[in-house]
Amino acid sequence: MKSIFTVAKKEFRDGLRNRWVLSICVIFAVLAVGIAYFGAAAAGKVGFTSLSTTIVSLASLAVFIIPLIALMLAYDGIVGEDESGTLLLLMTYPLTRWQLLLGKMLGQGAVMAFSTTVGFGSSALMIGAFSSNTSWQDLLGPYSVFILSAVLLGWVFIAIAYVISASVSEKSKAAGIALIVWFIFVLVFDLGLLGVLVTTQGDVNATLFPYLLLLNPTDIFRLVNISYFAEQNLSGLMAIAQQTDFNLQSLLLGMLVWLFLPMGLAMHIFNRRGL
Repeated sequence: MKSIFTVAKKEFRDGLRNRWVLSICVIFAVLAVGIAYFGAAAAGKVGFTSLSTTIVSLASLAVFIIPLIALMLAYDGIVGEDESGTLLLLMTYPLTRWQLLLGKMLGQGAVMAFSTTVGFGSSALMIGAFSSNTSWQDLLGPYSVFILSAVLLGWVFIAIAYVISASVSEKSKAAGIALIVWFIFVLVFDLGLLGVLVTTQGDVNATLFPYLLLLNPTDIFRLVNISYFAEQNLSGLMAIAQQTDFNLQSLLLGMLVWLFLPMGLAMHIFNRRGL
């Protein structure tokens, strides 16, 4: 375990030195505070609106931003070390491959967790301090679930990035595949399901269809955050899923499955990778 934490600390320090932590914190904080304060501008109002509107809006934004940042943070975790020649050097240390991989994932996961908590937590502080309609007690539950699910989403895509990084021989290929993966999970998957609905004119199994959303971690993330706000008016696939009895615990378990599967796959591929 000491070797794993040594690698993790190095990765976290690299994140601090390369300004990843600061950059992600600033991006999340600006977007979160902006949505919290200007979210109702289209309706002719500014100021902190209802908590449900804020959380659902933040989730809709985070589902685009978090996977992209996580993939860009970790896509070169293995292939970058290999191209620079440091991977072979690292393997001469008293360190197994799985320890190196897990340590790198933990370090970059800590970067995402810290940045997500600080960045999105800033909007909770702003709402609690300046909103007369929302108490600190009202904020605690929904924001805790939102930040926890956002951290898990970031970790899922870090693990997916390591699957990519361990599978290719060039950083440029890893970057290209990472962008394709982001595009598929964030945009193409939902468009495909909507296409099925349109093609069949809604004549699909209403019980089974919402469970297809569990095949996409970004959709599970959105489901986690709408589970708190059943009264929120939603559209598209989320409106269909809203009618299904997904509970918070099973959705979080689904995100953990999405985390551990790519982690195991990344370790398997890395163990078979030549140096």
